[in-house]
Formats: sequence, C-alpha cells, structure tokens
Amino acid sequence: MADLNLEKVSEQYYDVLRELGNIGAGNAMTALSQMIGCKIDMRVPKVELLEFNQVGEAVGGDEQIMVGVFLGVEGDITGSMLFLVEVNSAKHLIDKIMPGMTQPGTEFSEMELSAMQEIGNIITGAYLNSLATITNLTIFPSPPALTVDMAAAIMSVPAIEFGIYGDNILLIQSQFFDEVEIDGYFVLVPDIESYERILTSLGISV
Repeated sequence: MADLNLEKVSEQYYDVLRELGNIGAGNAMTALSQMIGCKIDMRVPKVELLEFNQVGEAVGGDEQIMVGVFLGVEGDITGSMLFLVEVNSAKHLIDKIMPGMTQPGTEFSEMELSAMQEIGNIITGAYLNSLATITNLTIFPSPPALTVDMAAAIMSVPAIEFGIYGDNILLIQSQFFDEVEIDGYFVLVPDIESYERILTSLGISV
C-alpha cells in the first residue's frame, strides 16, 4: 500500500471522507434528537480538510470560547475526535435536558458540565458507530474528556498529539436547530494509516 499524503490525494478521496462525515453527523443528530426529546433539523454538513492552525478561525475565531468534548479513537483505526459547540448553544442543549437549571454566562456548574459531557458522549458515539458500520471496521471510543476554553487552545491537543502525521484534519460543520440555530463541529483526526484503512475498506485503492 502506498503512503498516503493528504496534501496530494485526489478529490475522490475527499468526496468519500465528506460523505462519511455527512452520514456520521446525521446519525449523531438523530441520537441527540432522541436524547433531548424534540425534533432536530440539520442542514447538509460542510466538510473541509483544514490545517490545524485554520480550525480556530473556521469555528468563529481562535479566541471564541467553545465547549469541547475530546475522545480517543482505538481499534482498527486510531486517532482522536472532537465535538465543539459554542457556549450559548451548549447552554441551550443542556437546558433541554435540565429545564431551568442552566446558569447564564460562560461559567458552567458541575451539573451542567456533566450533562454536556453526556451529550458529547452520546453524539460522538453515534458518529463513530455509523463510521464503523459503513466501513465494517472495529472502532472503540475512549471515555470523553470535556473542556471549556478558546477554540485555539482546545485544538492544540490533537495538534500536538497527531501533528506528527501531517498538518491536515477533517472538519465537519453540522448546523442543526430546533427553535434556535446551533453550530456544532465534528473534528476527526485519524492517523495516516487509519485514513488508508478507511478508504481501503470502502474499496478505494490508495
């Protein structure tokens, strides 16, 4: 198998990765809708291959305060995954689960953080489950870790851990809404060998 260089692969590979992202995000939103007990509509996700240092700007600016749920990916593919959501959107989702219990502002109570971690756990798990089903690969998520920080600071974690594999990551912007519009971002960072396994499992020679 030839070494895969993300800067040189054909548009066909990106089309496949975009479609996987589309299906994964759709599955995640279905799980979220079931969790909060109301219908959620989702626009067609915007999928981009970006350099690490471009992600902060893509999610509203490097200094944008975000809630990030980070987990490792293990099994047939290895890497990491992030779900990012803006603070007010996170508060809205939490309020759906615990009506009247959310606090205004950017601070989160322990109860709110716990609820947000569970939301992140369910939707990232649903995303990875759909990826595993499509590719017929075994994928295990690690327990999620939650952080509230500037976008650039949150992105520094996978950048440091996986930057050795290259500078590019797959960013999936999933704009979804019930009565308010919410921007959620899935960031999938497989290592290079995992990109190859994903594409090979779908019958695409690398």
